[in-house]
Amino acid sequence: MGAIMSLTLIAWRRSAWPGAWPAGRCGRRLGGAWPVATWTGRLAAVLLWAAAGVLPLAARAQLPPPPPKPPALPANPPSPLAVQPLPPAVQGRLDAAVAAHGAGRLAEAGRAFTALARRGVPAAQFNLGVMHLRGELPGASQAEGEQWLLKAAGGGFVTAMFTLGQLFESGDLGRRDLAAAHDWYEAAAERGSVEAMVAMGTAFYLGRGRARDAAMAAHWYREAAKGGDVGAQYLLGSMYERGEGVARDLRLAAHWYREAARLGDEAAPAKLREMEQRLAAGDEAPPTGR
Repeated sequence: MGAIMSLTLIAWRRSAWPGAWPAGRCGRRLGGAWPVATWTGRLAAVLLWAAAGVLPLAARAQLPPPPPKPPALPANPPSPLAVQPLPPAVQGRLDAAVAAHGAGRLAEAGRAFTALARRGVPAAQFNLGVMHLRGELPGASQAEGEQWLLKAAGGGFVTAMFTLGQLFESGDLGRRDLAAAHDWYEAAAERGSVEAMVAMGTAFYLGRGRARDAAMAAHWYREAAKGGDVGAQYLLGSMYERGEGVARDLRLAAHWYREAARLGDEAAPAKLREMEQRLAAGDEAPPTGR
């Protein structure tokens, strides 16, 4: 249950909604905090991260029902500016509930989240679901926790979508389902979650939860790299250097290594120097689009 216990309650914020994820070193799987100097090492670290969250499941007499599908992406999803904040009174109640939870007043927090969740506040639905999953409520129910997360995700709460992906990937909802996990990751990625973009790139590169497809891996790593994920920037540089999933292009490899170096990746400066030396020596491929 390690993944469940690490879930964090949150108040409303723009980064939980479509198209509003901030740029920066957001990636948990491939972020710059890992001093891994090689392409192989980074992918090995991804696999170790995934394996660490997997718990053994008890044998079941019957197969569990298939997980629900994520909501369809609207034809014209709202822009960040179109997402309106909660009314001040509702936001105040949500903030007070989060504060109560942080202070250990779990019964008070649970009552407040329940009232707000029943009014259709997605952040409260998410937080109530987390409290159920962590066993912090009287009569806490894993099934009810999952249902509240699904309601929050159905209301467009991107954090809930990404969390459902994590829980289906780890098996902490009682069943491990990589395909369902990546359906939720994809829903979150399409709505702007940089972490989910990294998850999708890894899925396509490794063939975990999606059929192996280097071009699609490059697509999602590129989207995450543009969103500021330093690990994705480094990996995308490697893919351009190797011509894997993209046309080989040392100029673009240098570009993404430069971006990763700028954000503090430890291995990127050496790779950038190597690309610059090779380009100076005339080793380059025709330029392509970024």
